[in-house]
Amino acid sequence: MRIAIVDDERPARRELVHQIKELAADAVITEGDSGAAALKIAGEGRYDLFFLDINLGDIAGTALVDAIKKMQPGAKIVFVTAYSEYAVDAFDLGVSDYVLKPYDESRIRKVLERCENSAEQEKLMSKRIAINSEGKTIFEDIDNLIYIETCKRGCLIHTAEHEYYEGKGLLEYEKRLEGRMFFRCHKSYLINLEKVKELFPWGNNSLGLKMEGYEHTILPVGREKTKILRQLLGW
Repeated sequence: MRIAIVDDERPARRELVHQIKELAADAVITEGDSGAAALKIAGEGRYDLFFLDINLGDIAGTALVDAIKKMQPGAKIVFVTAYSEYAVDAFDLGVSDYVLKPYDESRIRKVLERCENSAEQEKLMSKRIAINSEGKTIFEDIDNLIYIETCKRGCLIHTAEHEYYEGKGLLEYEKRLEGRMFFRCHKSYLINLEKVKELFPWGNNSLGLKMEGYEHTILPVGREKTKILRQLLGW
C-alpha cells in the first residue's frame, strides 16, 4: 500500500508513520509538510491513501480535496484533525474518513482495513460499460474508450474501432467512469489518460492534445485544467 501523509507538524507525522508501520510493515510512506507538498506528491506516482491535515500552514486541507481527487482518482483521502467538529467537513467534501489527534491505534487500523477492502472491491468492478445507441445496448470494454465528447443533446463515444452516440450528458459519463483513468480536460471532453498520444502548446497560452487512433483531431485543454493534466501525465 502506498500512503501519503501531509501534516505541517513533524511530531504528528512521525507518530502516524510509526503507527502505520506497526500495522502495515510493507506500506510505502511519503511525507509532506504543506499544501504545496501535497500537490507535488499527488502529481508524482500513484497512491492508495492520503492522510491530509486540515490545518496546514499555507493551504487548508479542505481546499486541496478536489485537486487531489483529480490527480489521484484511485486514492482514498482521510482528514487528520485535532478538532472533532471538522468531521462534518470531511463528509461534506466526500472524503473517505477522518482521524483525530492524538492518534488511536485501533482507529488507524480501521482506516487501513477499509482502504484495503475498498481496493479489493474496485478490482472486482466491471471492466465493461453499457452504451445505449441506435436502439440497442452495446457492452464495450472500458479500456477501449479513447475519449467522449459533448454532441447535440448527448455524447459521442469514441472507441478504438467504433463511434457511438448516446443521449446522455458528459457529466453522466464522468460519474460512471469515476475512479478510472479518465479526466475532464475541457467542459466538452472526457479523455482516457492512458490513450493520450501527444500534448503540446496550442492556442493562446493553452494546450492541445491528440489521442491514440485520432491523431488528426486536436482536443482542447481548458486553461484551468492545464496544471492538473500536466501533473497527471508527468509533463
